[in-house]
Amino acid sequence: MATIKAVERGIERVEGFQVSFKHLDGKDVRGDLGRVPTYTRTFGRMAKNSMTVSEWKRTRFLPHYPGFRVEVLAAGRRGAHGAMKLGNVRDTYLP
Repeated sequence: MATIKAVERGIERVEGFQVSFKHLDGKDVRGDLGRVPTYTRTFGRMAKNSMTVSEWKRTRFLPHYPGFRVEVLAAGRRGAHGAMKLGNVRDTYLP
């Protein structure tokens, strides 16, 4: 089990984009909250570039982190739209 901050970093390492955990009411979750499953042990490889943000949330995030919402962040900590392809989200991080 890990902290929220460690899971957010793990998602960034595997997926190539940043995320922010949210409570169901939309408020940020404290990074030191613990006892959540690690992401890197669940998914060792990044999702396909053709997957949308909404698909990623539905298939990769929600089944493993019930009771939380997540915001996928493009570069500059801007929220990515649900229809955006993960490849396009990742591209925002390129120099």
